[in-house]
Amino acid sequence: MEQTSKIDRIKELVTVLNEAGKAYYSESREIMSNYEYDRLYDELTVLEAETGFVMAGSPTRNVGYEVLSELPKERHPEPMLSLDKTKDAAVLKAWLKDEKGVLSWKMDGLTIVLTYEDGVLVKAVTRGNGEVGEVITNNARVFVNLPVTIPYKGQLVLRGEAVITYSDFARINKEIEAQNLSRTENDQGGILAKYKNPRNLCSGSVRQLNNEITAKRNVNFFAFALVSADGVDFHNSRKEQFDWLSGQGFTVVEHKVVTADTVEETVQWFFGQIAANDFPSDGLVITYDDIAYGLSLGRTAKFPRNAFAFKWKDETAQTVLKEIEWSPSRTGLINPVAIFEPVELEGTTVSRASVHNVSILEELALGIGDEITVYKANMIIPQIADNLTRSGNLTIPDTCPVCGEKTQIKQQNDVKVLYCVNENCQAKHVKGFTHFVSRDAMNIDGLSEATLEKFIQMGFVKEFADLFHLNRYKDDIIAMEGFGEKSYDRLISSVEEARKVTPAKLLYSLGIANIGLSNAKLLCRHFDNDIEQIMHAGQEEIVGIDGIGEVIAESLTDYFKDEENVRCFYDLLKEVELLQENISSDGKLNGLVFVITGNVEHFANRNELKAYIEQNGGKTTGSVTGKTNYLINNDVHSASSKNKKAQELGVAIISEEEFLKLTE
Repeated sequence: MEQTSKIDRIKELVTVLNEAGKAYYSESREIMSNYEYDRLYDELTVLEAETGFVMAGSPTRNVGYEVLSELPKERHPEPMLSLDKTKDAAVLKAWLKDEKGVLSWKMDGLTIVLTYEDGVLVKAVTRGNGEVGEVITNNARVFVNLPVTIPYKGQLVLRGEAVITYSDFARINKEIEAQNLSRTENDQGGILAKYKNPRNLCSGSVRQLNNEITAKRNVNFFAFALVSADGVDFHNSRKEQFDWLSGQGFTVVEHKVVTADTVEETVQWFFGQIAANDFPSDGLVITYDDIAYGLSLGRTAKFPRNAFAFKWKDETAQTVLKEIEWSPSRTGLINPVAIFEPVELEGTTVSRASVHNVSILEELALGIGDEITVYKANMIIPQIADNLTRSGNLTIPDTCPVCGEKTQIKQQNDVKVLYCVNENCQAKHVKGFTHFVSRDAMNIDGLSEATLEKFIQMGFVKEFADLFHLNRYKDDIIAMEGFGEKSYDRLISSVEEARKVTPAKLLYSLGIANIGLSNAKLLCRHFDNDIEQIMHAGQEEIVGIDGIGEVIAESLTDYFKDEENVRCFYDLLKEVELLQENISSDGKLNGLVFVITGNVEHFANRNELKAYIEQNGGKTTGSVTGKTNYLINNDVHSASSKNKKAQELGVAIISEEEFLKLTE
């Protein structure tokens, strides 16, 4: 029997024996006799010894589970760059020119780098931010289809994607539902959240501190790139690399060799396989088959030039509009939200989408019962793509759904928006307090919107300063449903921690219309963190600040013209200690104005990137203007409105990689 055939037989035996073991030990049934099990087990043992190939899930392995205190971090020898991408197959054709390419699935999971030495898996590291990843070797050793030993005895480094199937994703969420039902029936509380999609589940499963949990999640590994293999000649072909990895026992991502003449029809072939594919993918990847040619092209600041990603066009679904929910905000703005029959999009169920304003509502001619199509913008945010019926039978409410007072349609920047004009609307107070305690503002944990609503109704809280005296109502709060001694102690501790706050966060926490955290920081920096100067500044001086316009200036001055606002703000100042912002003095980004859009990869979120810019002396704003120096967008070629505006104004569009070089 040839080596490849022996490895295929090992995989077959592992599957059969594991199914038999599961049936016997977990389901109390036998699907084969003990004699037959032992015979196959012995055959597996002999083949593993002959080939040097052992799978992580092999019944011959005595798995010792380990619990770590933390996952160590490790820097990659070279940055793992993301790929340039397109949604147009014709772009791939033009990119290939006269070269052959290898087209494969772009798996949607967690990228892992594996290292084998002397035929044994010695290290597994996640991609992380592309420069530093987490070492998850113990967890990789329990991936269901990953070989822990292979025939090849040199040093091998390869990359692949850890993924969890849709069927395992559904199974695990059903198990969570069953656990929640049991907890509810036994009055145990603590409802467990279901996973949103297979990718999130996989990320959490791979990065567990206890690899026994990883083992139960059925994580699969698909090899998609060979980095190095000492002494092996691949005849300068990516396709031969894939074939060699398959011969070593790895599950290689499905792939096909293409030319410029065949790439578009092959893309369509892959598209036709999506419905039958149990593994999540978010597109395709193409690489030049000629390894040397691809490497000779080098790379840009963000992308290698030897590969390209193809993303499917936005997935859309047709559904029926059930109602429009009008949601008041702390500023009085009442936002329309579409509620529709639930549909599956990008692996998750969605049933609502913001319509944003009255103008969009009217443009779509929305009406109850209309057939609409929905999609996820950037595969994340549900949006209405089109209205197929266009009945237009909706009536804009003339009263606020919370206080019952009159509403008013206003025109803002050529857009119609709906407002509640009642200054005493309860929604404005609740939403205002919710904003005040939010993470980017005062960051007080334990005060949900529902809890704040109760505190306001019970008279504990009338203005922001009252939140720092909740200890007056200790007994009442402890007696409230959902609270107790520990919850109360945590709340008071968080309130005390919130007393130390930067001037910018304090200003932002007030919920002044049009003043976000970035604008608050610009104002505080201009006025040297002097709150009194900000309160008494004139519109002309405020408009003169880079990044601040007339709308913001008017909002700020109007707020502090109100005597009640000023009184409450002085009460609040008595409760807090103002800290100074930690701004770098080395001038790396001094005088530069940035706008950030799209997803970020090197920072936890866009707020973290904003903070980084401001700590290095730069400024951030929400819209691209003639004063903007750089638009940061990892999708530099996108057709987004901000990219178009930047191109019109001659503003440089840069990726995170290029931005980070500015601060080096």
